[in-house]
Amino acid sequence: MNIVLTILLAVQILSALGMIGLILMQHGKGADMGAAFGGGSSGSLFGASGSANFLSRSTSVLAVVFFVSTLALAYFGTAQPRASSSVLEGAPPAAAQQIPGGVTAPQGAASAPAAAASEPAGAAQIPAK
Repeated sequence: MNIVLTILLAVQILSALGMIGLILMQHGKGADMGAAFGGGSSGSLFGASGSANFLSRSTSVLAVVFFVSTLALAYFGTAQPRASSSVLEGAPPAAAQQIPGGVTAPQGAASAPAAAASEPAGAAQIPAK
């Protein structure tokens, strides 16, 4: 499964870089106005309008490849089972004493009554009805 994810990630990165290059090579709608006044860009490698069609079609193909690889990565990323449901399950027991509102008393404190020790730290401050 790792090989498939690596291949999908490589395809996604290459298609993203290809899209960036193709988008930067395209000219905007305002560039046509400059060619009308003697810009001289109409005699290009692809012809008068061939570059716009070639570049835009290539960009759309790469965009489809990018989105398909993104959806595949999202599917394979969520299909793997999770090891645990909580972050604190793997924590050492000493970390439980640092959680605010825990039931353990500080080490240097005097012994509290049994009822107050079983309640969370802020429960004694809530007035009863």
